[in-house]
Amino acid sequence: MKVKVSRKAHFNAAHRLYRKDWDDNKNNAVFGKCNNPNFHGHNYELVVSVTGEIDPETGFVIDMKILKDLIKSEIEEALDHKNLNVEVPEFRTLNPTAENIVIFIYNKLRPHIDSNKELEVILFETPRNFVTYNG
Repeated sequence: MKVKVSRKAHFNAAHRLYRKDWDDNKNNAVFGKCNNPNFHGHNYELVVSVTGEIDPETGFVIDMKILKDLIKSEIEEALDHKNLNVEVPEFRTLNPTAENIVIFIYNKLRPHIDSNKELEVILFETPRNFVTYNG
């Protein structure tokens, strides 16, 4: 029997959505306020879920303290209070859209989760805008 367990977290980050190969008019038309050359920020909410069989010895799908520590070391330390375009190497060339950020988070966590377990990441950019990725 598979069970899904989830851990919530949050981080704050600034970013700018734009493409260097587009002129200002096209960037403004496509990205609007998110193209602010002085950047803008979000209070991101994150839900990380792991699905798998319950370990008969521990009763856990995954030890939630381990998941909490992974989120802190791999995600919060990398993204919290950062300018994504400037301070996170992956986003110097990759537009930091919610879609790209959620895949970045998934890829940072996936190597640390047993391969026999499913991983799902939900990222709320705002209370009404969110993306989900599960590989």
